[in-house]
Amino acid sequence: MDILNLLFPSTCPVCGNESDRHRYNPFCENCWNGIERYDGPACPTCGMPAVSAHARHCESCLKAPPPYSRIIYYGIYDGALRKAIHLLKFNGLKRLALPVAMLISELALPEADGIVPVPLHHGRLREREFNQTALIGRHISRASGIPLLLDVLKKEKETPAQINVTGKERLKNVKNAFSAIKAVNGLRLLLVDDVITTGATVHECARVLVNEGAKAVTVVALARSLPKYL
Repeated sequence: MDILNLLFPSTCPVCGNESDRHRYNPFCENCWNGIERYDGPACPTCGMPAVSAHARHCESCLKAPPPYSRIIYYGIYDGALRKAIHLLKFNGLKRLALPVAMLISELALPEADGIVPVPLHHGRLREREFNQTALIGRHISRASGIPLLLDVLKKEKETPAQINVTGKERLKNVKNAFSAIKAVNGLRLLLVDDVITTGATVHECARVLVNEGAKAVTVVALARSLPKYL
């Protein structure tokens, strides 16, 4: 057990046992190592999990190809991974940004010229005092050597809560919510977010980046929500 865990004991939010590793405290080693990488069938573009290994592109991507090249994510938004994201995002446990970023670093990320975190509106940033995607992006940047670009995207307007909102409504909510601070002509970018639900936010961010000259935008996230039909 880590000496820091002996000095500052805590309870694992998943199993209730004592945390035994400060690196991903308050999780215990067993629960943290139980976070699984999703490798099941999925749309090769948006990453939406599918019910069949024979499934190819989902209906949404076939009807209207998104502005990003593809979405890559580590796991399903559930269990210990979901709790880790909540503790980082809503409880201010910023130390969790490093271990969750290392999960993303295990993925086969494409070559890129820059990492762009999904920005927060200044009001939400003032309230939360940090942007979890920027923290995650910083650690990915340090591990990969890809520059972190914090001066590319801006969120112009606060958007309503997206809980229990359909995909079309989410797209409408985020329409024109983001703007580019500067051009990104010819750059291959990794757009970092924490959780992909319908993909409306990253869709709008990628659209803005492509309009400003990005050569390619690959979305990278920690987790993806399961569709309701699975």
